Amino acid sequence: MRIALIGQAAFAQKALDALVEHGEEIVHVFAPPDPPSGKPDPLKTRAIELGLPLSQPKSFKTDKAYEHFKSLGADLAILAFVTLIVPERILYQPRHKSICFHPSLLPRRRGASAINWAIINGDAETGVTWFWPDAGIDTGPILIQRRVPISDADTTGSIYFNKLFPLGIETMIEAVDLIKAGKAPAIAQDESQATYEPPCRDEHARVDFTKPARAVFNLVRGCDPQPGAYAELGAKRLRLYDARLETGTGDKAPGTIVAVDSAAMKIALDGGTLVVARARIDPNPKKVAPAELAAAGEFRPGDRLG
Repeated sequence: MRIALIGQAAFAQKALDALVEHGEEIVHVFAPPDPPSGKPDPLKTRAIELGLPLSQPKSFKTDKAYEHFKSLGADLAILAFVTLIVPERILYQPRHKSICFHPSLLPRRRGASAINWAIINGDAETGVTWFWPDAGIDTGPILIQRRVPISDADTTGSIYFNKLFPLGIETMIEAVDLIKAGKAPAIAQDESQATYEPPCRDEHARVDFTKPARAVFNLVRGCDPQPGAYAELGAKRLRLYDARLETGTGDKAPGTIVAVDSAAMKIALDGGTLVVARARIDPNPKKVAPAELAAAGEFRPGDRLG
């Protein structure tokens, strides 16, 4: 099948590799423009290595972009991690239209930070969806969907790279085979079950120690690795990563640093203790053992985080 691939980052690179290995004809690859740093996107790098036609449009909304896409004669467009808006006239142009990847169980968790919010909100499961995109945000009919449980050991980073990423590639090939066989479903999303959350940013990542222990723990996991949940340490922001929850509460006020050793720091919560194995202080991007920060005089047991 003649496929036009639109995407970015490691997921789109792996999607390209899987499609080529599956014997599909890649008529064109659309990667994002090079960033100011000059480091090309992994999808661009792999397309060049494979000698495939490549474009890096800043927008798909122009007549020029549409005419170019139309000239490809694609049977299917695959959107593998796309942040640019792709208008309907391009989505619907291929013979089999387009399919798009989303890391949630649509219609739940629409939006750019689906994984973050699934963990922050304490969902028991998440999953992957390939759907037929339309003019809305993650609103088109569902083609294929798979579920995975969310455990207490999962962070946004770990569940994406260890579970959703490989499952997304696996189900992409299943979706392509269903389309080729003429058996691909298009199941309308149930709007009564739909949720949409904004991109998870710093405005959502501040730890509120008045909240129950489980809510704090979920926030830290859901913001790991980005944007990084933070607590206020005087005028500084202490970012927390690689956390687990213990049931013991002790007699300290929530937000109090109970202990720091070579393995982790412990922070009292309302109904538990947060054990944090890595941390950093803005603007330093390096995540280190909390003991290293304590040794540098950044905090000590007994300090209370705001």
